[in-house]
Amino acid sequence: MKRIGLTGGIGCGKSTVVAELRRLGISCFVADEVARSYYSDGSFVSDVEDALGEKFCTADGTVDRKAIARKVFSDRRQLDTLNRLVHPRVMSDFGIWCAERQHEPVVFFESAILFEYGLDRMMDAVVTVFLERGERIRRLLQRDKCSVNDIETRMRNQLPDEQKAMLSDYVILNYEGNPRARQVKFIVDKICKPCQCQFNPKTGKIR
Repeated sequence: MKRIGLTGGIGCGKSTVVAELRRLGISCFVADEVARSYYSDGSFVSDVEDALGEKFCTADGTVDRKAIARKVFSDRRQLDTLNRLVHPRVMSDFGIWCAERQHEPVVFFESAILFEYGLDRMMDAVVTVFLERGERIRRLLQRDKCSVNDIETRMRNQLPDEQKAMLSDYVILNYEGNPRARQVKFIVDKICKPCQCQFNPKTGKIR
């Protein structure tokens, strides 16, 4: 099995690429979706509250994830503290998830902070979804109804997309009118292409 990392900055369109991969029948592990499920676990929430030194449960017992986001995205040390709780659990779940799909030739692991926390070292290759910063901000303003300041605060905690692209094996350009589906198919074909080499048992050499 090849494990392929999929990354890109907030608002770049990773979700649409995941949807296209799944349309092609490829399994995708979306780290943020999995991490979001942890907040229904009381012991995990308690660990988060202890680590961040603040209560985040509302009166009805649900977790105020927006309050957590406001706290950690304005303080890099707090963000690192939260990620130290989340990432080991995410990677453990990813390992279990992969074991359940060991017959599949390739799977994707999607995370916005793949490079920031060294998760790229656990992948066989990395694909970055690239979209220029101004367009990402425009999309996020429309999608999340938040302020430019909130968006830029989050962006400061991520590597610039230009740097992610340079560190990656493949880049998907997610511009308006660009054939995204064709790019995804091309990359998948390259990754899944069977080896053309043959092993000669008499000589012990690959040809």
